Amino acid sequence: MAGQSCLVANDWVCGEYVRSRSQELIDATVEHIGITAASVLIGLAVALPLALLARSGRRFAGPVLGLTTALYSLPSLAMFSLLLPVFGLSVALVVTGLVLYSLTVLVRNILAGLEAVPDDAREAARGMGYGPWRLLWEVELPLALPALMAGVRIATVSTVALTTVGAIVDYGGLGGLIMSGLRTDFKAQVLTASVLCVLLAVVADLLLLALQRWLTPWTRIRRGRARRTPVEKVAQAV
Repeated sequence: MAGQSCLVANDWVCGEYVRSRSQELIDATVEHIGITAASVLIGLAVALPLALLARSGRRFAGPVLGLTTALYSLPSLAMFSLLLPVFGLSVALVVTGLVLYSLTVLVRNILAGLEAVPDDAREAARGMGYGPWRLLWEVELPLALPALMAGVRIATVSTVALTTVGAIVDYGGLGGLIMSGLRTDFKAQVLTASVLCVLLAVVADLLLLALQRWLTPWTRIRRGRARRTPVEKVAQAV
């Protein structure tokens, strides 16, 4: 029929769906971003001490890396089922599961970044009077930032995808729209929510790349004179 609505025709691409369900799409997107951001930030806070523990000796490295790898290998349904008695059907259940999944990438990348710090840089920092904690925060972690941020970017993109699985407990952001659309064969809803997930992953990755460049100015050619960071001072002393 001429002029038939794309909603009635159940087309994959339907601007009318986007216009009529814009608030629903915005709410789902905001929830998706919130769950992803919380999961990655908490995962980073947990991964850093685990990476430091793994670096402290081989007797800790094996169990830490083995445990995080084992957690990542668990199917999402099994993970949520194991966490269900503790958190119930709540957003905390989804966030905790996503945090556990992110640890494999984050711990390994932080550890790789710390182990790649040149011994000369550490010795130069100690010679300048840096104690263990100052050495960690002002020299080792800044030099490890490229590897650390690479891990954060991978974890963020994968978390954007995994957040959709939270729809099985009604906290999946855009995943809820995808699952609802699949159940009802609502093509426009499935495609629109899926495209938004992809766009979220791309935008998040680009923003984190920009953040990495801003946090690591010594990795670029610097023009003119500028105040040197502690990392640059140590590098010059080496």
